[in-house]
Amino acid sequence: MSITLPEAVKNILNDKAHGHVTTYSPKGRSQVTLVWLDVEGDDVVFNTSEGRLKPRNLRNDPRIIISAQDPSNERSYVVFYGTATISEEGADAHIDKLAKKFMDLDEYPFRVPDETRLIVRTKVDKLGGLDASKMKPWGD
Repeated sequence: MSITLPEAVKNILNDKAHGHVTTYSPKGRSQVTLVWLDVEGDDVVFNTSEGRLKPRNLRNDPRIIISAQDPSNERSYVVFYGTATISEEGADAHIDKLAKKFMDLDEYPFRVPDETRLIVRTKVDKLGGLDASKMKPWGD
C-alpha cells in the first residue's frame, strides 16, 4: 500500500533533485541509473525513453528503489521503495518540464528522432534515508 509523502520530501523532489534509480533484470541483477526527479501528488516521477534498460526491467519486475540527496542540505537524503508504472501519455511535455527545471531550457535538447518518451511513476511503499534537519530517519 502506498504512503503519503511528507511535505519536506516533496520539497526535495520539487527542487533540482537527482536520483539513483535501481531496477532489476530478469536474472535478478540490479541496474542503477542517474535520473532527474519530479513529484506528482505522492508519486515519485522520472522520464526515460523506450528501448532503455529501466523500462524493460520495470515491465518484467515493477519493484523499484530510488535514492535522492536534498540539493539544499547535503546531509539529507531520502530513499523510496515502491512499485513503478510506465506511461507514454504526457511524457514529451514532462521531459520539457524537466529540461526547464534542470537546464533552464524550454525544450529537452537531447531528443532522438522517432524516440518514444516515457514517464515512470512510483507509488512509494516505504521511506528510508535521513532528515538531517531533525537528525532522524524519514517517517519517524
